[in-house]
Amino acid sequence: MPFGEIVVGPPGSGKSTYAFGKHQLFTALKRPICVVNLDPANDNIPYPCMISISSLITLQEVMDTHGLGPNGGMLYCMEYLEENFDWLEDELGKLAPDVYIIFDLPGQVEFWTNHESLKRIVDRLSKAGFRLAAVHLCDAHNVTDAVNYISVLLLSLRTMLQLGLPHINVLSKIDLITQYGDLDFNLDFYTEVQDLSYLQNILNAQTPRYASLNMSICSLIEDYALVGFETLAVEDKSSMLHLTHVIDRATGSIFVPPTDAPAPADALNPTNAPPSQRPNTYALFSSAAGEMKGKANNIRDVQERWIDAREEWDAFEKMQWRREGEILASNARGAQTKTQIRERK
Repeated sequence: MPFGEIVVGPPGSGKSTYAFGKHQLFTALKRPICVVNLDPANDNIPYPCMISISSLITLQEVMDTHGLGPNGGMLYCMEYLEENFDWLEDELGKLAPDVYIIFDLPGQVEFWTNHESLKRIVDRLSKAGFRLAAVHLCDAHNVTDAVNYISVLLLSLRTMLQLGLPHINVLSKIDLITQYGDLDFNLDFYTEVQDLSYLQNILNAQTPRYASLNMSICSLIEDYALVGFETLAVEDKSSMLHLTHVIDRATGSIFVPPTDAPAPADALNPTNAPPSQRPNTYALFSSAAGEMKGKANNIRDVQERWIDAREEWDAFEKMQWRREGEILASNARGAQTKTQIRERK
């Protein structure tokens, strides 16, 4: 069965934009992909959508029929999807076995923090053979405020414990972070969730009445020691590729070779098996032990690109794009000239 990801996050965190960017990236890489819309209130889907919950139920019809508000209607829709899971299973069964699936979820946080319907749907997908990871998007501007950052940490921790999937927390819109003010610490302090005691003075200054509560919350997060963050600028190719590699590691997709890939002598590669059942010993150990490579791998490089020297990097990239455009134009002119010479002959 296919690999895929469950994309969750609060409203405005960029879930649909990320799904669209992932679809464009995979299309350019010639990697088959399908985006599944599970938001019954999403009428303006920016990406090509092969499966949508609106074919089964819509929020508006639930509100009209049952007299529910938006939040109650959304919960009803998710429970209805759980009761009609066979519809989703049938739609997914029509896809090619190697297709990568992205599930775009609504923005109501209760779906992945305390409501059980999504968890049970995910469990049934996993039992059906889907290898899924949870991708939790959080707006990067939250790290510019200590209170918001702690809230995001709590939300991320609760999501990890609730869904029980391989989990990647992502600070989305990292390219816009400078619009919200300066950071109190370097970016790696926030992505690696380093010693939170350094934030307590800031928290206590903002909310002196809750000093003991602030200390307890920070201790709780540090005791679990589970939360960390990747970064994402959805319009940056290096950032998208890096996050894709991280997710592929989490799902195990990176360890599965293509059916037409030449396998080393010590590898097991039954080409007629589904992708989740094609193990490869060589790829497993070389990928698991190797260092992630790329421009977006080192968080210090990310900070330099989007915070410390953004203007310089923007100017450099524009110059590179101009050169690439000139090379393509020159190649096109050369090809046109060769065509004209052949026609004369």
